[in-house]
Parts: sequence; structure tokens; C-alpha cells
Amino acid sequence: MNPRPAPPQGAAPASSTKRRAGLVRTGTVASLLALACASPPALAAAEEIQVYLDDLTAPGRFGLDVHNNYVFSGASTPSYPGEQPPAHVYRLTPEFYYGLSDTVELGLYVLSTRAANADPNLDGFKVRVKYIAPHDKEAGFFWGANLEVGRTGLRVSPTPWNAELKGILGYRTGPWTFAVNPNLDWSLSRGGGPVTLDVDAKVAYAVNARTQVGFETYNELGPLARPDALRKNSKTLFAVVDHEFERFDLNIGIGRGLTREADRWVLKFIVGTHF
Repeated sequence: MNPRPAPPQGAAPASSTKRRAGLVRTGTVASLLALACASPPALAAAEEIQVYLDDLTAPGRFGLDVHNNYVFSGASTPSYPGEQPPAHVYRLTPEFYYGLSDTVELGLYVLSTRAANADPNLDGFKVRVKYIAPHDKEAGFFWGANLEVGRTGLRVSPTPWNAELKGILGYRTGPWTFAVNPNLDWSLSRGGGPVTLDVDAKVAYAVNARTQVGFETYNELGPLARPDALRKNSKTLFAVVDHEFERFDLNIGIGRGLTREADRWVLKFIVGTHF
């Protein structure tokens, strides 16, 4: 979700907030892991192209991220009956979220697409719960998890009900931020296929207190039980910039597909703000 860059070491620290009871944290993580073990099927979605970090909205506050991406060059034929081929498709996904506690955030995605010379389409919705364990926000290790469940249209998924459990692992040292998201995707619809695995990662360098530059990579690995060869499935590398303005933040990147299954060129940008 929110690609808001964390302040680099030496920047003004975020105001500290009181930690909630450990019972809430433990219960949330247990619930996420239990749901991840539900019955199979899988499909990763491109409505949000983002590596999750440790950012959370303050308790009782709302926020909005607007996810945008456009495929300049990609497949022009459907990979299954009813699919909207990705070439020249613009995706717009508003994401609304609310800080439930110091460690838990709730969110709602509204998915839409527009193909060239076509009317916009509403493609479904997803809800999510994100947990980030207490940690030093200036340096060191952080971890968490994000669970998404939603219903999507045939244009973007062959099965209507889908879920994803995203691991969030990261480390900060000086101006550097490293993060990895191992993701499990499965379908909640009958006959949706096996659980699949993809791994996303980010390396960012803070050039000042407001701006980071770096790379993000998105890698589909195939079925969890038996991953495919690395040369198969979609794999994309993005050059990205994160910048904090006074009232909003921006993550923008240009991506190049590295495999035959990947879209060749993709532009993405995410604009976020808090209320």
C-alpha cells in the first residue's frame, strides 16, 4: 500500500505514540497466518505496483493513496477468455485507509481500468489489514504482514474472489533502506488453481530528508509447491523516486519487463495524503 518513504537517519524523527497491548498485536498476526492457510488458488494483481514498507497511519486518522499505472508496451491478446489485454491499459486504484492502532491499519481498494479507445471499467474492490511490529523507525530491522481479500471482474482475473498474504521485511542503515515482500496469492473461488508465490523488493537511498532514489523489482515465481524456472513468469525492474511534499507524497517509477511474460514498459505513480 502506501509507498511513503521513511525519514533517513538524521532526519527529524516522527512523533512517538503509545503502544497498544501485546494481545492486539499477537491476535492480528495469528489471524493473518490462519487465513493464509485457507484453501488454494492464486493470481497476483497489478492494480498496485508497490513494495510495502513499515509506514502506518496514526491511530484514528484517515489517508488516501491513488495508485496509477499505464502499460506502454505489453501483451495485446488475452491470456484467458474474457481478459482485458494489458497493452495500453491505464489502471486507477484509489486506496482508502484508517489507523486502527499503533500497529494495525485497515484499508479499502477500488479497482478500475481503461483500455485505449474504450470507456472506464469498475473492476472490483479489495479490503486489507496491515500489521507492523513495534520497532525503531530510524534504523534497524522492521517486519509485518498485510492481508488482502477482494472480488474482481473477469477483465482482470479469471476467478472472482482472491486473497493475498504479503510479508513485510526491511532494514535501515544510514541513508539506505532495504525491503522484501514475499507474497502468497490464492483464489477463494472454486477451481482457482494453486497458491502462487511472488517476491518483490526495494533498495532506496535517501539523498536528503524528503527524497529517496532506488530500484524496485517484482517477480512472479509460479506455484508455491513447485516454483517455475526463473526465466518464466513476469519479472519487472523499476527505477523509482520517492518524494515527500508538504501535504502529499509521491512514488514514481518506470519499469522494464525482464521476461517474455512481463509487460515491456510500464509507468507507475502513487500519490498519497493524510487527513
